[in-house]
Formats: sequence, C-alpha cells, structure tokens
Amino acid sequence: MGVRKDLKRARQRTDLASRTRVDLLRDDTGTVREARTAPLVAPPTTGSTADLPFTNAAEAPEAVVLRRRRPDGWHPVTAAAFAAEVTATAKGLIAHGLAPGGRVAVMSRTRYEWTLLDFAIWAAGGQTVPIYATSSAEQVDWIVRDSGAGLIVVENADNARTATTGTAHHPLPPRILELDAGAVAELNALGRDLPDEEVTKRRAALTPDTTATLCYTSGTTGRPKGCVLTHANLHAEAANTLELLHPIFKEVTGQTASTLLFLPLAHIMGRTLQIACLMARIETGHFPSVKPDELRPALKEFRPTFLVGVPYLFERIHDTGRATAEKIGRGASFDRAERIAVRFAQAYLDKFLNEGEDESGDADGDRDGGRGKRKPKGPGPGLYAAWALYDLLVYRRIRKELGGRMRYAISGGSPLDRTLSLFFYAAGIIVYEGYGLTETTGAATLVPPLKPRPGTVGQPVPGTAVRIADDGEILIEGGVVFDSYWNNPAATAEVRTDGWFATGDLGSLDDDGYLTITGRKKDILVTSGGKNVSPAVLEDRLRSRTPVGQCLVVGDNRPFVAALVTLDPDAVAHWLTVRGLPADTPLTEVLRDFRLRADVQKAVDYANEAVSRAESIRAFTLVEGEFNEANGLLTPSLKVKRHAVTARYAEQIEDLYRK
Repeated sequence: MGVRKDLKRARQRTDLASRTRVDLLRDDTGTVREARTAPLVAPPTTGSTADLPFTNAAEAPEAVVLRRRRPDGWHPVTAAAFAAEVTATAKGLIAHGLAPGGRVAVMSRTRYEWTLLDFAIWAAGGQTVPIYATSSAEQVDWIVRDSGAGLIVVENADNARTATTGTAHHPLPPRILELDAGAVAELNALGRDLPDEEVTKRRAALTPDTTATLCYTSGTTGRPKGCVLTHANLHAEAANTLELLHPIFKEVTGQTASTLLFLPLAHIMGRTLQIACLMARIETGHFPSVKPDELRPALKEFRPTFLVGVPYLFERIHDTGRATAEKIGRGASFDRAERIAVRFAQAYLDKFLNEGEDESGDADGDRDGGRGKRKPKGPGPGLYAAWALYDLLVYRRIRKELGGRMRYAISGGSPLDRTLSLFFYAAGIIVYEGYGLTETTGAATLVPPLKPRPGTVGQPVPGTAVRIADDGEILIEGGVVFDSYWNNPAATAEVRTDGWFATGDLGSLDDDGYLTITGRKKDILVTSGGKNVSPAVLEDRLRSRTPVGQCLVVGDNRPFVAALVTLDPDAVAHWLTVRGLPADTPLTEVLRDFRLRADVQKAVDYANEAVSRAESIRAFTLVEGEFNEANGLLTPSLKVKRHAVTARYAEQIEDLYRK
C-alpha cells in the first residue's frame, strides 16, 4: 500500500521529521495545559498576498499553477497567464471605481473566476467580502450593509436577483456584476486603457498589516460577525501549513502535487488552501459542488493527489461504497471489509508510532527501553492476508472513486469519526484532521504528516499555541488569530484577552500536544439529574452512520438524553431498492417501518459506544424533511442551527419525554 511505504520513507528522513517541535506546559497535576509550536516561516515584514501571482510570473512564468475547467476538459493556466489576467481584472476594478481599501463582495460557487477576483481585488488595493452562493436576501442585506461593500460580483442570474432584493433598500445600493453574463470581460474592457503601473502602485502600498478580507462567520446563533483578517494572517496560515506538509509529501511520494478545490471559497479553509497552493505552484482546479454524486466524476477526470474536505464527503463516499456492495448482494462482505480495515489500520499505526530506537538503544522494535513492555507488532500474517483480499474487492474501488492517485486528504469543519479515518487509511488514503475557525484564518491545529493519530485534530500549526482554560475551553494564540470583529468591539472584547482567542470549543491536550475536541461550550446539556453531556460527540458519530442524514441531541433539563434524526434521501432510496419496495413509498410509511428504525438504532448504539450510560441516547424520533440551508436549519458550512431546530421541532421533542 502506497501510504505505508510513504510513512516508512518519511521516517528515514530525520531532517524532515525533526523540523518541528511542540513545547508543552503542564499544571501541578502533570496535565498538559498548553502546547506551542515555533513557526516554520518567519512573518513577512513587507508586501502582501497580492504579490503571489506576480512573484510566480517572475520566477517561473511557464509553470502551470491552475487548471481551468471548460466543456472539453481541463486547460492549463501558467503563472504568467494568471498574473496577466489578475492585472487586467484589477485595472477593470479600479476603472469601475474601487478605491484603495474599498470592499468588493463576491457571491459565487467555487470556480476559477473566484480565485481570479480575489487576487485582482487585492492587487487593486481592495478587500474581499465573501458571501455564500446559497445566502438569502436577508443575509446578503446584512453582510453588504455591515461591510460597506460598494460592488457585488455574483455568479448567476439567481444570485443577482437575491443581491438586488437584499440591497434594494440600502441608501446607496451597491453595483452588481454577474460572472455568467460576462463580468470579467466587462471589467477587462473597462480597464483596458489604464496603465499597468496603476496596479503596481496600488499593490506596493499594501503591507502585511493591511486588511485583506472581511470573512463573516456562519452565524449558528445570531447575525454573522465579520472577522477582520490581514494579509499577515493569511500568510501565517498558508505559509506555515504549506511548509509543514508539502516538503514531506513531495519528498516521500515523488508525486507532483495537485488538488481539486471544491470547498466554498466563502469559507476561510478554501481561501487559505488556494493561497497555499499558489505559493507552492501546486496545480489547482475548481469545482462548484461538494455533493459526492456530482463531485466523483470530476475527481476521476482531474485525478488529484490530495484533497481538503469536510467529514460529510468522506462519510458519503463510504456510504456509497456500502450501498453499491449491498445492491449486488455483498453488503455483509463490505461490513467485514470495514472491520478488517479498522483492525489492520489500528495495528499498523500502533506499530508505526512505536517504532524506532528507544531509550535503551534497542532499535529492533521489540522491547521498550528495557522496561519489559513489548512494543506493538503490527498486523499478523492472517490480518495482512485479509487486508490484501479486501484491497482487491473493496478498498481499490474507494481509491478509484477519488481519482486513483490520491494518497492524502485533510478533513476539517467538524470531527471525523475515528473508525472512518481508519477505514480510509486501510484503503490507502491517510486523512489528516485539523481544527480551526474563521477567527483563526482556518486551521489552528493539524495532524503532522509523520505522526497520524486518528481521533485527534493534531498539534498546533507552526507559529501557533493552544491552551486549555480551567473550564476546558480552547484558547488560541499566534499569527493566524484575527484582529477583531468588524464594527463590533463588544464582541471582540468577549473573545480576545491578553492576545488569546477564546474559541468557545471544549477540548483536551494529550502528552504529545495533540488536541481532542470534546464539544461546544454553549451547547453543553445538563440533564435534570445534573449530568453534563457534550452533544457533539454523539452527533458526529450518529451522523457518520447510514441511513442518518442530520441529527440533534437534546436533553437540557430533561431526565435523559434523546435525539432528533433525519434520514439521508439517498440512503432512503437505496433502502427501498434493496428491499424491493416502490421508490415512491411515502416517507411517512418509511419512518414507521420497524426495519428502518432498527437500522437507525444501530447507528444510535454506535454513537452510544463513545459515552457513559448516563450520557447515552435513550430515545430518538425520526422527523420528516431535512436540516438544510434552504429551511434555515443549517449554516452554509453545514453546521446545525441548534436554536432553530429545537424551535421548529419543539412538539416532537416534547413527545420524546411523554413516552
């Protein structure tokens, strides 16, 4: 398996393995309370992110930095060509009236023009204000009004109507340009007579401390807040994560890195990914959807070597594999393949992480420093044979679904189920988890490439420190931490103290500085019996199992913990097919079917394995419909709006406790 060979080769490169060191601070009980990693890249003293396309064009003009999707395939874009396009678009923005420090809102799905506009806005001296393409008129109204954006570039006519409706009552409504109607060509024509030197002058005036973007939070509670992120913030995130990962992957795999960017560019994780890729001249393509059924053909066509995604993607790829197996009568075989995968991956990683010379100088991996504790042996011959069999039958099909060349992935946004991470490892793909927020410019922690540890979100990104407060809240310090909330000093004061950012999340650090997320501080449930319960642990595991779509754990001031569960539409369709039931069976009948409830109970049982009896889900109810953006129950970054869901399903929640 390629990833196993990569890990072994990487272990031999001590110069790569020793580049980072995590310094730990313990309290009087010996518990790790703080972990800190020194930066791999010094913070910039001059310039800005806007310089990247022009640096690439000067140093490697013919290097392919992007691939643009057209009806006849993926077309290369060289560094020189991209810099020229950025200049032309920046001139158009200046001619259109963009002043230094002015703000431009971009409302579009992920596509080439998004990246082009981002760098053009910066090159023109402006600031980008991302808006999710799925945002409502009310959300557009708030973000544009609060940010003061004077121009909105939208993707299509639907977005244009939403933006027009949302800003119709503004004292001075912003101008609106539409990408599908030729916005880029219009800007290029408008700025044609402007000298290139005007863009150079605007760009030269930018510094690391200049505001680059107002990136609005997803707004799980209340109105979204605009995070002021500087060019230094973007550099700290992109440069340090790039230097942490890319040299190792490049050295040990021998592959030319490439990735398909499908995360919404309104989300900070997607934005910093595109910056990091441009820094390293990693070939990047764009795709407008995270839906697996739409994304899989693009992955097979583009064939990336790595991906950055969210748990939803990996969950659905796994579920699709099982559904395919079940359709041909091999569901039990897939389940066995999954069990073998988890056992194999755990055994191999246990051995890998404990290999090497110990304190006694014993390098044979047999005993631990003469203390008599035997080191893990790894998979035995029988487990290897079982893995090899299922690699032919199952795992290689998973790799094929992801394009066939992919060996690494980064997952963020919410915790990835540990079992799922081990499954993908056995299938030849290491999924590295990270953790961060908009306020930390993306990842604040990341699993280091030579030390995978499924179930954690890694160690501090170089240049970052993580501290656990007395109440368990995660605090973050470093160059990635945002400056302030736009127009909201009170909210800034609530989360910024002595340089530390209070995340609102709860977690713990282990003896190696790896962070584990245990929940959201404001979401902690306290049962009537006084038991504190973190719903996130249960929800993440429950959601990872088919046929569950979304879910919400409840129980605050209640005698026990319960859950609202929605069904994944694709899983329901598959469930009906394999049981020979009509595809148009009413959902009300499906919800009452004892066989389906039994399948959901298995998912509940799996979730309960992670907690004590007092914290476990004792009852659940299946509800019609979905939690999604359209009905206001999900944020654009796929986070459940707890208050909205509990209000919408108040009667069903009450029924859970009447039984």
